[in-house]
Amino acid sequence: MLPSLLLGLRFDAYEWLTDVLRARGGTFTFRGPWFTNLQCVVTADPRNLEHILKTKFSNFPKGEYFRSVASDMLGNGIFNSDGEVWRCQRKTLSLEFHSTDFRSMTAQSVLELVHSRLLPVLELAHDNQAPFDLQDVLLRLAFDNLCMVAFGIDPGCLRPELPEVPLARAFENATELTLRRFVMPTAIWKVLRFFDLGNERRLKRSLKCVDEFVYDLIRTRKEEVESGVEEKTARSDLLTAFMKLKDDNGMAFSEKFLRDVCMNMILAGRDSSSVVLSWFFWLLNRYPEVEDRILEELRRMIEERGYREKSLVFKPEEVKRMEYLQAALSESLRLYPPVPVDHKEVVEDDVLPDGTILKKGTKVMYAIYSMGRMESIWGKDCRDYKPERWLKDGRFMTESAYKFPAFNAGPRLCLGKDFAYYQMKFIAASILYRYHVKVVESHPVVPKLALTMYAKYGLKVTLSIREESKLLK
Repeated sequence: MLPSLLLGLRFDAYEWLTDVLRARGGTFTFRGPWFTNLQCVVTADPRNLEHILKTKFSNFPKGEYFRSVASDMLGNGIFNSDGEVWRCQRKTLSLEFHSTDFRSMTAQSVLELVHSRLLPVLELAHDNQAPFDLQDVLLRLAFDNLCMVAFGIDPGCLRPELPEVPLARAFENATELTLRRFVMPTAIWKVLRFFDLGNERRLKRSLKCVDEFVYDLIRTRKEEVESGVEEKTARSDLLTAFMKLKDDNGMAFSEKFLRDVCMNMILAGRDSSSVVLSWFFWLLNRYPEVEDRILEELRRMIEERGYREKSLVFKPEEVKRMEYLQAALSESLRLYPPVPVDHKEVVEDDVLPDGTILKKGTKVMYAIYSMGRMESIWGKDCRDYKPERWLKDGRFMTESAYKFPAFNAGPRLCLGKDFAYYQMKFIAASILYRYHVKVVESHPVVPKLALTMYAKYGLKVTLSIREESKLLK
């Protein structure tokens, strides 16, 4: 099947995979040359996902193959670990994510960044009347927000001059180069790594840049904790929380372990919401009626206040009531999930609900991107951008996580799901209240083959001031 795959990679790998899955009834076994890692079962069947992610969770870990491929980048972080290592990180993150202090800090962080950085950058872009890459701006916003929430520092990526940020660029390169290992024979990339050649050399350099930043951060924070400075500043970031914990032997976690935790948090926090918002604004350009309905919802909230002002800040209770906006964002997630495919490995022989036989050691991939385009799951209009499918009597209604696994499902369900929705709704509403975002004509917008699904050529847009008539009766 390799020639077909190579052809798909040349054009649109995700659409190629979707076509194959549709033709095969939702599940198929991919067979590549014996010397490659391309022997795997690929599925887009919700029944199979529930079996893999919940019913037989312990029989479908990330597995040794995935860990070996991604270990240089992710180490033993939460996305690349199983068993007790995973449970320890999951428990700590769960306690932090559900604490009142953390929720308050995250809401305040996104508010300050949107109003002190994002909106001034957009205002300057509007005044310049020149196209700019909205995806890049949103990635910068997400990275600054992540570093404040997770590490308690401000990298200052989102500034009016949009400075080159070697750290962010290095991390993006590292994710792309790590993905390429999955479609390359293990022996080849390991030889390239040993001799420090080609993509492996580039990967090593990218990771060195990120590691220098992370290790410096860890050592600085460790000094603060040991000297008592951290207690005086009352830090509540995730890194400090992990630094205060002990392992099973009563010892503080090693710098290497903390580094792995940080790398995984960067991957989770930088890419997810910014990627979703990029596709969201692109979809609004194609479906202006959806934008009109979102504006209608915002207008009702503004009228309830009884006033309208340029510097208006949406309140947390207002953001939670943005039902149609949440439906529109969920529809973007359905069609363009940040993680388009995920991977598991079979521990013991098993049989999927659709009858597919799995032998021990089999690699199993579930295609999240393809699931959003299956008529058997979403109906004949599955390729349409239709937020109304998420609403019942005007209220947002969530779907089964096994039908809509954008936030994963089962024991690995995303801990930051609620925060991600709040952040995306606040950012989207703050932009749409002030500007109409128009994608530059003829600008190509296609998914990039990476661990997270960026728009390959960015999202070039122009801004126009929102007409008052759109927000006021």
